Amino acid sequence: MSHGPGLVRTTCSSGSAPGAGAGAGPLGASSSEGLLDPVYPRTHAALLKVAQMVSLLIAFICVRSSLWTSYSAYSYFEVVTICNLIMILAFYLVHLFRLYRVLTCISWPLSELLHYLIGTLLLLIASIVAASKSYNQSRLVAGAIFGFLATFLCLASVWLSYKISCVTQSTGKITEEEPKQTAEEVTVPLRKRPGVERSRERNHRSHGK
Repeated sequence: MSHGPGLVRTTCSSGSAPGAGAGAGPLGASSSEGLLDPVYPRTHAALLKVAQMVSLLIAFICVRSSLWTSYSAYSYFEVVTICNLIMILAFYLVHLFRLYRVLTCISWPLSELLHYLIGTLLLLIASIVAASKSYNQSRLVAGAIFGFLATFLCLASVWLSYKISCVTQSTGKITEEEPKQTAEEVTVPLRKRPGVERSRERNHRSHGK
C-alpha cells in the first residue's frame, strides 16, 4: 500500500511540469514581442535618422563653440538644427517603441513627410546663410558643411517618406478596388448569362418532349 501514494505523487509532479512550461510559453512570446521593435534600428529609415542626428549635433556643436560673425544668422542656424534634431529623435522613438499603435489618431507617415519637407527647406536656408557668414573661420565652415550634409540626408528621408505615405496608399486603394470589381461580377443576374439561358432552354425542351 505504500507504493500507491508514491505513484500518485510521481504522476502529479510529472503532470504539473508541462502545465508550467505551457503557461510560460505564451508569456515568453508576449514579452519578446513587447513595445520595442528590434528590427527597426537595422532599417534604412532608422540608419538615415541616426546619420541625420549625428550630423546635426556636430553642426550645432561646431557653431556653438566658435566666435560668431553674425548673431542673427547663427542663432537661426542653432534653432533650426536643434529643432530638427529633436523632431527626428521623436520620430525615431515613435517607430522604435511602436507608439504609432497607441496614437492611431495621427497619420505618422504623412506627418513625417511634412516634417522633412519643411525641416529640409529651413535647414538648407540656414546652411547657406551660415556658409556665407563664416568668413573662413574653420568651425563655422565645418558647421555649415555638416548642415549641408544633414540637408542631403533629409532629402533622402523625404523620398522614403513619400514612397511610404503616398505610393503605398495609392497601391492600397488599387488592391481594395479589385475585390469590389470581382464582387460586382459575381452579383450579375443569372438570367443575363448565356450559359444559364442555354440550360433553361434545354430544360424546357426536355419537359416539352
